[in-house]
Amino acid sequence: MCVCTLSMCSFRIFLDFVLIFAESQSEIVVESLLSSSNLRSSMPTQQLQSLRVFVATWNVGGKSPHSGLDLDDLLHVHSEFDIYVLGFQEIVPLNAGNVLVLGDNEPAAKWLAMINQSLNKSSASSSASGGRLGPKTPSFGAGSMFFAKPSLKKISESFRTDCRRKLKICNCSSFSEEIVKKYGRESCFRCPESLVNQTDLLCDDDEEEDDDEDDEDDDEDEEGGGKVASVVSNQMMMKYGLVASKQMVGIFLTVWMRKELIQHVTHLRISCVTRGIMGCLGNKGCIAVSLQLYKTSFCFICSHLASGEREGDERRRNSDVIEILKNTTFPRICRTSFTRVPNRITKHDRVIWLGDLNYRIALSYTETKTLLDKNAWDTLLNKDQLKIERDAGRVFKGWHEGKIFFAPTYKYSYNSDAYAGDTTKEKKNKRRTPAWCDRILWHGDGIRQLSYVRGESRFSDHRPVCSVFVVNVEVCEGRTGARRQ
Repeated sequence: MCVCTLSMCSFRIFLDFVLIFAESQSEIVVESLLSSSNLRSSMPTQQLQSLRVFVATWNVGGKSPHSGLDLDDLLHVHSEFDIYVLGFQEIVPLNAGNVLVLGDNEPAAKWLAMINQSLNKSSASSSASGGRLGPKTPSFGAGSMFFAKPSLKKISESFRTDCRRKLKICNCSSFSEEIVKKYGRESCFRCPESLVNQTDLLCDDDEEEDDDEDDEDDDEDEEGGGKVASVVSNQMMMKYGLVASKQMVGIFLTVWMRKELIQHVTHLRISCVTRGIMGCLGNKGCIAVSLQLYKTSFCFICSHLASGEREGDERRRNSDVIEILKNTTFPRICRTSFTRVPNRITKHDRVIWLGDLNYRIALSYTETKTLLDKNAWDTLLNKDQLKIERDAGRVFKGWHEGKIFFAPTYKYSYNSDAYAGDTTKEKKNKRRTPAWCDRILWHGDGIRQLSYVRGESRFSDHRPVCSVFVVNVEVCEGRTGARRQ
């Protein structure tokens, strides 16, 4: 009887101990769940925002822009776009002087000035009409900056907004630092102290380096800086700001954004690949711009591929594309190990490739002209080399291009709507089979094309090609929802 009583008491004590332990553990679990719930509630959520992107490519035939050239129609300035991606080819003549020696950047500066004039014209006109002050745009008269051989670098600086410095550094880990401050050592998301300190050091070093560069530039171009300053009197009133611009011999790529978007751009990087003479000169090749807008990575490629309409020349163009995809790399500038920053073209979320791809129509001049006169677009497109090569999987596999509903963009007679060789005055050696040389393609999800058209400017022997896209961008929003642009 005593043994039984002792056993029952021991069992009750053991049971009480189990209940107490379970209760204490449940409190720990509940506390942990509440803590993680609070942490999750403070973490940003991903929301999709749609942006309108305008893309244009134009081979300008080695001609520098003149004061009478109007870009308003080309840029569709009467419509509202969030991003402009503008690529040019042959902005300088592809002669030995420009290819082998230091290139001429004066035409690039003029193109930038004209683009700024068109994109920010509404801001300037509001000043003239008694509204708020807007930036002055170049008056392309005698003695103006347009004819004063301005510095491309100074022009670029004058068209950037005050957010320019933020594009040169990585400002990741701001959320991680906030978690460190809020939760300290108790948070499993706590970053090492060294990471935060390293972030601060990098930020300071970058700014010091920029300041040094600016001081040197000011010493070198003090007079030129004064002229450029007269072009833009009030940067704060600019509707669009210059995000990136780069020239490689005749290839020129420039990216503009609405001013309020620029503060959300990070990880801006540029890469160039040369595919010209002997495969190492810059008369052919590409310029690629990589950037991150909010949480979405973008890559814009402007290229000028191998020319020629002889049989087999399309293989040289295929080789150019393959080498560009292989050799275009972007430096890893991100300061954090947990942020994914792509270093290859196709690793980006949204990719747009534009340029004079130089693919021809696989027909004779006579056959092509006959089909053109009959408006037999489908038959012509079936003989388009780029379509043939893509369908065969030899190039641009996984890329997309919109349906073409416009006439071939190359080659036109000077200041004419007639293709080269149509008139008896022109020599036969100047004749080229009409072709869709100028193209725009894209890669990745979250991109929808709204239009794919050509312009009708007679400025060059090429017609410009334009496209409008709606692009989805991932935007971080806090618990209460951040304001969306």
